[in-house]
Amino acid sequence: MAETIPNGRPDSAIIDGPTNPMVTPILTDLYQFTMAYAYWKAGKQNERAVFDLYFRRNPFGGEYTIFAGLEECIRFIANFRFTEDEIAFIKLSLPQSCEDGFYEYLRALDCSDIEIYSVSEGSVVFPKVPLMRIEGPIAVVQLLETPFVNLINYASLVTTNAARHRFVAGRSKILLEFGLRRAQGPDGGISASKYCYMGGFDATSNVAAGKLFGIPLRGTHSHAFVSSFLSPDEIIDKSLQHHDGSSVCEDFVSLVQTWLNKLKWSHLLGGIFSETNQSELAAFASYALAFPGSFLALVDTYDVMRSGLPNFCAVALALNDLGYKAVGIRLDSGDLAYQSCEARKFFCAIEKEFGLPGFGKTNITASNDLNEETLDALNKQGHEVDAFGIGTHLVTCYAQAALGVVFKLVEINNQPRIKLSEDVSKVSIPCKKRCYRLYGKEGYPLVDIMTGENEPQPKVGERILCRHPFSESKRAYVVPQRVEELLKCFWPGNSDKTREDLPPLKEIRERCIEQLDQMRPDHMRRLNPTPYKVSVSAKLYDFIHFLWLNEAPVGELQ
Repeated sequence: MAETIPNGRPDSAIIDGPTNPMVTPILTDLYQFTMAYAYWKAGKQNERAVFDLYFRRNPFGGEYTIFAGLEECIRFIANFRFTEDEIAFIKLSLPQSCEDGFYEYLRALDCSDIEIYSVSEGSVVFPKVPLMRIEGPIAVVQLLETPFVNLINYASLVTTNAARHRFVAGRSKILLEFGLRRAQGPDGGISASKYCYMGGFDATSNVAAGKLFGIPLRGTHSHAFVSSFLSPDEIIDKSLQHHDGSSVCEDFVSLVQTWLNKLKWSHLLGGIFSETNQSELAAFASYALAFPGSFLALVDTYDVMRSGLPNFCAVALALNDLGYKAVGIRLDSGDLAYQSCEARKFFCAIEKEFGLPGFGKTNITASNDLNEETLDALNKQGHEVDAFGIGTHLVTCYAQAALGVVFKLVEINNQPRIKLSEDVSKVSIPCKKRCYRLYGKEGYPLVDIMTGENEPQPKVGERILCRHPFSESKRAYVVPQRVEELLKCFWPGNSDKTREDLPPLKEIRERCIEQLDQMRPDHMRRLNPTPYKVSVSAKLYDFIHFLWLNEAPVGELQ
């Protein structure tokens, strides 16, 4: 839904600043200020410029990317003003020959004359297609380059990484982001939690992210908690009230021991274990006394099958007697496929022997340095894991360090500009553009097409020629069954356009999931995915190559 702003001015008072207070106008590269001064010195600072923000290659060897970070960019420009301290530091950092008038110019700067058109956050996007189009006075837009690229690059990369993990794990599994301790600093940890949730994860261990963004929190205990106990005798208060409040069990630990003995002599479970580790049992019983309604135990501190699993089950069965239902176990080492299958058999045997409906479906969570490859391997091996806790490989984007977002000038004072290179992938697509997604009969997106700003919009049912931007022979006619315009106005500046609302995180997450569901399966697969087609209109193709020839110097052979 779009919001009309009185007089066309974005009301920055209703938009909070960036999540990270370090995101200020001086979170940028020095050359942005040297260029701004040179523009100002030449009297060019207010010339109207158009920049495209896009990326050149999909990450992780895949054929899609999720766009993220837009909200933080809008928060940044809504509160863009230099403080006196910042101006003083800029003055110290630039040569003394820079005139004082430039610093007066910086004092007055804001983003009221900037316009931003963007793909909606959480959308599936592809190389070369602008994620954002930024219009405004060239010096101001240039000062936005580094922070925008910074805010979009990691956000889109880690959201895509999360979406890829979700795709491999499948819809039915619970995915938990456990990456805070391994993230690249506090901001990396906070950002990862937010964008992994956007990309399809269900919860995080990060308490600060839970508070900031309303992400569900999950977590239990570590190996240290288990090994901190020496024996059940350490538990002082052993009483536990029945779930319905009708009675009190005065010695919960004895009830647990009774159930452990029953399991030990069970004819279905006989021989699996003999004497379990009693300090581990004490830790489990103590944790259950603290959290009887949400008991989940880490069972691999000593031995999963001979100690951790039977100890958990004894505590879970004691809780069941008092009207509580244990959540499950977590496996954090070893052969996760084998252990999860054996644990499931154990749970099912208990359900059968003791007549406990649903016990066989007790939740099994797995962690231990998981990534896309290990999830895929577990699927091929066969496993009984219900939830995965994923950390290091997810939040650090271990498989690829950066997305490679770029910010290129495409028009100045209504004159299209092009950046040339011997590497064709680095040639920019000039001029202010409109971007569309064309859908086929089956509902899948077929192609993204860029057109000149004043070209007519593609129409449903009408054939349109789609051309590869740089390869003459790659072209195809498309008859779209649905046409979606991709770039919407999220910051209208001084124009009279309406501003799109910034949706809450949960809605962006739902959009991401919905968008991924719309994609053709062969674009999504892990191995050898089919490239998605990105094209330009015939008219824009001709103009790109006209401008290319016009700007490229002609060589001379001697």
